Amino acid sequence: MLPPLIRSVRKAHQAEVTTLKNQLLKSHGRPPWYGENGRPIGEAFVVGIAGGSASGKTHVARQIVQNLGSIPTVIILSQDSFYKKHTPEELELAFQNLYDFDHPDSVDVPLFAACLADLKAWQQSNIPIYSFTEHQRLDETKYLYGASIIITEGILALHDQKLRDLYDLKIFVQCDSDIMLARRIKRDVAERGRSVEGVLDQYLRFVKPSFDNFVSPSAKYADIIVPGSNNNVAIELISTHIRRELTNRAREFRCKITNAIKPNPSTPDPSHIAVEQLPNLHIIPQTPQLKGIYTTLRDKTSERQEFIFNVDRLATYLIEKALEFVPAGHETVTTPVGVEYNGRSIDTEICGVTILRSGGPLEKGMRRVLRDPAVGSLLIQSDVKSGEAILLHSMLPTSIRERCRAEVTWVFLLDAQIVTSASGIMAVRVLLDHGVQEDHIIFVTILAAPRGVHVLNRLFPKIKIVSGSADPNLTPIWIPGDGDDEAREVLCIEPGMGHIGDRYYL
Repeated sequence: MLPPLIRSVRKAHQAEVTTLKNQLLKSHGRPPWYGENGRPIGEAFVVGIAGGSASGKTHVARQIVQNLGSIPTVIILSQDSFYKKHTPEELELAFQNLYDFDHPDSVDVPLFAACLADLKAWQQSNIPIYSFTEHQRLDETKYLYGASIIITEGILALHDQKLRDLYDLKIFVQCDSDIMLARRIKRDVAERGRSVEGVLDQYLRFVKPSFDNFVSPSAKYADIIVPGSNNNVAIELISTHIRRELTNRAREFRCKITNAIKPNPSTPDPSHIAVEQLPNLHIIPQTPQLKGIYTTLRDKTSERQEFIFNVDRLATYLIEKALEFVPAGHETVTTPVGVEYNGRSIDTEICGVTILRSGGPLEKGMRRVLRDPAVGSLLIQSDVKSGEAILLHSMLPTSIRERCRAEVTWVFLLDAQIVTSASGIMAVRVLLDHGVQEDHIIFVTILAAPRGVHVLNRLFPKIKIVSGSADPNLTPIWIPGDGDDEAREVLCIEPGMGHIGDRYYL
């Protein structure tokens, strides 16, 4: 029996090993995955890789990712995480190496298919974590979201029809049985704390029969058979096919977006729409005090400390205004003089999501108004060549990452300005993908242009926008290119107040 400390360290190590099999591999960012109507276009590209135990499935998956080069985000999803939760009787058998982990009944296929279907549909998923030393599924999960390519691997990845229906490309890794056995012994002894005798007994009792009865027959469903070694040619063919598929999908998307943003002579210019015509835009009362704050913020000669002080004041007002749209319940309390008072209280879960980095100045106002709010962030930037918004990083609160909580959570989306709303559209789409209700999203901003608000209202009519002011004019300016990149046109809001994030942080 191992000492408790060693057992604890080994358990943590095995959980980490299992977790590492499910990875989110990031590249140059995630381009828009939605169309001109704000709804998702198509699905993620899913590759299923099956083969015998220790045949090299994970290695093939990583070779594909490496060979793809500069690509959007990739998820590698392992079947090993989806072993069923074991009963005490099953655990006793597992510790005696008498439980068949290679039989299809050992895998929670409905959960596996559900998680894969969510990821394929651009939604988030919380993947279970399995400990090989404890022979049990752990309580914690691994959050995954945002991939254009999903690669699943497992000995039974092609066995079940529910999984096969989700794959765009099916691969079977063929390897010599002696090599697979040698690899399995080396792996299980080093990584899973098994003895050589135990590995051999389990191989003869379960692994070999399962391969003959279930794994090997599933090769007939594969689109391509890949050797377990010396497979560079096959990997290149697979990578070329995936790149071609992604290129075709991206070209179709860019075409649709280009057509969508062309001016339509039959509709009025959104820049000329009055604020009163924007139903979900709520401007806080323009008091002399507020106008004084905006005068300071718009003055390019304002000192930085004075600018920061007034931004913090304004952020507090904006968050207080946003709270007016969050439902409040009735609550009766007793005052210090012993009298009952019928009041209101907010018992709804509220969190914030900042669009980095210009939305950062609004965080302090949220922390002033709400006690210990959970605040996450999204890093969204414009691609230098295409001008499209690119999602580079997401770090969302737990209340959003867990779908059952996301459906009842209210989210304050924080950004300093709404100009064309390109970043705002992507941020809202991320929240909707996680299950946040559209009418539970309140966009809080310091300055808004009618054009950007009009686009947000058209795509997402249920969200509310709270702003301190609205500026009517958008003026095109040219930003010089960097190196081989060409100069590009961007829209600047007027009279505006410059780049609020830079003025606040620099």
